[in-house]
Amino acid sequence: MSEAGPKHEAYWRANLRIVAVLLSIWFTVSFVCGVLLVEPLNQVRIPNTGFKLGFWFAQQGSIYIFVVLIFVYVRLMNRLDDEHGVSED
Repeated sequence: MSEAGPKHEAYWRANLRIVAVLLSIWFTVSFVCGVLLVEPLNQVRIPNTGFKLGFWFAQQGSIYIFVVLIFVYVRLMNRLDDEHGVSED
């Protein structure tokens, strides 16, 4: 196996781990909190708004979390690129 083979595999494995963790967070927020646990979460109201927490997760929370996860992914991938010497900078 060439010198780039094991490095490439380690990089790809780390990339897949990052993607799996971030997708599981998004799944938990969007599907579990927004669909499966909506009724228990609706017992809680967001202070000063009156919105039910389950409704917020279903309508807005998953979108906000998705946008935050995009920025987290960019930051983690930049760090991973630097560690493996494939940075674009």
